[in-house]
Amino acid sequence: MATYQTYTAIGQREDLSDVIYNISPTDTPFMSSIGKTKATAILHEWQTDSLAAAVLTNAAVEGATASDATMSPTSRVGNRTQIFQKTIKISGTLEAVDKAGRKSEKAYQLAKASAEIKRDIELTLLSNQVASNGDSSTARKLGGLQAWLSTNGDFGTSGSAGSNGTTARTNGTNRTFTEDILKVVIKEVYEAGGNPKVLMVNPGHKQTVSTFAGIAAQRYMAPSNEPTTIIGAADVYLSDFGTVSVVPNRFMNSTNSGNETAFVVDPDMAAVAYLRPFQTNELAKTGDSEKTQILAEFTLEVRNEAAHGIAADLIVA
Repeated sequence: MATYQTYTAIGQREDLSDVIYNISPTDTPFMSSIGKTKATAILHEWQTDSLAAAVLTNAAVEGATASDATMSPTSRVGNRTQIFQKTIKISGTLEAVDKAGRKSEKAYQLAKASAEIKRDIELTLLSNQVASNGDSSTARKLGGLQAWLSTNGDFGTSGSAGSNGTTARTNGTNRTFTEDILKVVIKEVYEAGGNPKVLMVNPGHKQTVSTFAGIAAQRYMAPSNEPTTIIGAADVYLSDFGTVSVVPNRFMNSTNSGNETAFVVDPDMAAVAYLRPFQTNELAKTGDSEKTQILAEFTLEVRNEAAHGIAADLIVA
């Protein structure tokens, strides 16, 4: 008599785990580290200024008449707001049936869409995208960080900086990311009056930077009897102008063609300016489904681009 086996038996319950595993990264180091402020128009503007260069000729004759005033105006710069959105549409039946891994398909898809928007935002903020006002059929776009940095940078041959979010950075000849390049950029930021605090790099260049001589040999240690919080990264680069946290960012441009970048950033000198904060909009019901939109509108406020620096035209690490 043949043994009755699972291959022919009917009525076996499926073995489907009640957990959904998703390892797609959702951390956004740049957006999370900079400030937040408010925008009140689709063109968000702010002013920058700097002190006159120090001179050795500032000496007055005793009793002399006061010299004429030499004044300089502030600079007015701005960036366009960009609308980021995702829409989900769930049938009534799908929401009603019993599902593995989630009770509500709508709630699950909204959470997923929210994480996807965050990824889009981080990539855009760090991009070489130029600001565009758009029109009735073309979306507005904000100027990304690469298109803003003009004062401090190190570029490959024929490479050039962007400007005020309206001129894109021009690619140059690719070269290896070295400690000498990093030192040049940090020095430029310091000489311009900035306080270099964070070196933001893609994962490949994070490993490259870990070989630099300036990486601290020992890590900061928290007391064993107190809670420990690590912000950004545990690695510290000891530059001639202060310690710089080395923060890897998965959304830094990383391609097989090179022209990759690394940023020296002062998070206090940049912000996300929200015209409309994140919101969930239930759209008109047109049948047996629910349609929901997640939306936010904002721009990148580079409070003074001279506070930051860029190392560009780096080969794939």
